[in-house]
Amino acid sequence: MAVRQIVKIDEELCDGCGACVIPCAEGAIVLVDGKAKVVDEPLCDGAGFCIPICPTGALSIEEREAPDFDEAEAEALMHERGQTYITQLCFNCATGEDKAHLVPLRHQGQSLWVCTRCLPTLIHG
Repeated sequence: MAVRQIVKIDEELCDGCGACVIPCAEGAIVLVDGKAKVVDEPLCDGAGFCIPICPTGALSIEEREAPDFDEAEAEALMHERGQTYITQLCFNCATGEDKAHLVPLRHQGQSLWVCTRCLPTLIHG
């Protein structure tokens, strides 16, 4: 095992909404007994796309000793589920990531995705 970045979930803050499950394309996060859990550490790449989606702030990245990321297994599971990428839409215009770049955004207390076309308008009005 190596020291690397991995997602940490604070069970006290987790409300079990499941919003973090979808951005975890590798399938490392699942709901167990009404709480999100990293159930297979070798599937967590530590990228943190799940973090800005959590409405309660229960997710973070920590650097600690963990099993190496198993990219081959993660890709195999994604293909098994028929998933080649994370499907997300811009909350403002509903453009998908196949047509525009999306970035995570906190807006009015929510964790959302916004496309790079809508972002300047949100910033500058």
